[in-house]
Amino acid sequence: MGTIVHTSRISIVREKGPTRIARIEGFPEPVYYGVHGGIKKFYKVEPEKEHAATLDHIVGAVSA
Repeated sequence: MGTIVHTSRISIVREKGPTRIARIEGFPEPVYYGVHGGIKKFYKVEPEKEHAATLDHIVGAVSA
């Protein structure tokens, strides 16, 4: 087995409805997750404020 080079420490808490707040160790600002566009239509929800979905971050991460 190789050497561990990094361990992510993240806490995610549901704020309200589909909105979640992620706090990532080492970064002062939280990351907000939620729904928007077709995702909110699919789940039939209308958030108070739209945020990027976790899916958006996953797609962005693997496309780099």
